[in-house]
Amino acid sequence: MGNQLASSMDPVTVRRRIGMVFQKPNPFPTMSIFDNVAAGLRLNGTRDRKMLASKVEENLRKAWLWEEIGDRMHESGASISGGQQQRLCIARALAVEPEVILMDEPCSALDPIATAKIEELMAQLKNSYTVIVVTHNMQQAARISDFTGFMYLGRLIEFGETTEIFQNPHNELTERYISGKFG
Repeated sequence: MGNQLASSMDPVTVRRRIGMVFQKPNPFPTMSIFDNVAAGLRLNGTRDRKMLASKVEENLRKAWLWEEIGDRMHESGASISGGQQQRLCIARALAVEPEVILMDEPCSALDPIATAKIEELMAQLKNSYTVIVVTHNMQQAARISDFTGFMYLGRLIEFGETTEIFQNPHNELTERYISGKFG
């Protein structure tokens, strides 16, 4: 039954419901800040200039970036700081109105100040989206997540509320990882 369901799903439809934010900020370097955020909207058929401008501003505001770079829309997405680039990538992901946002080590390439801004943003986003974050930073996982899954060698070892996983892990492997005895 599971394989039958999976084979009947259109991967493009599924992909349109998911926003991705990668480990290293990846703005489209040949595109302006505006065009970086508008790219997914245009791919999905939005052509109206007023609608695009409204959605770009809305999503830069959601990513707490509008006040910092709202007057630089025609500059390259690669011209802003690393933390701003990561928030630009978050705005780009949000613009297509995903149901789920996947973040793969979104702070690993950032300094502590930019990391704090991204963590604060993630805390805000989880009120409106399902946010899944991959991180090897145990302190970050404890700060930002409501639920934690510990994976080892591609297998889910333990899943539960973050406080339970960190304070009272049920699996010895989880306990050893959290306590720093391996990894």
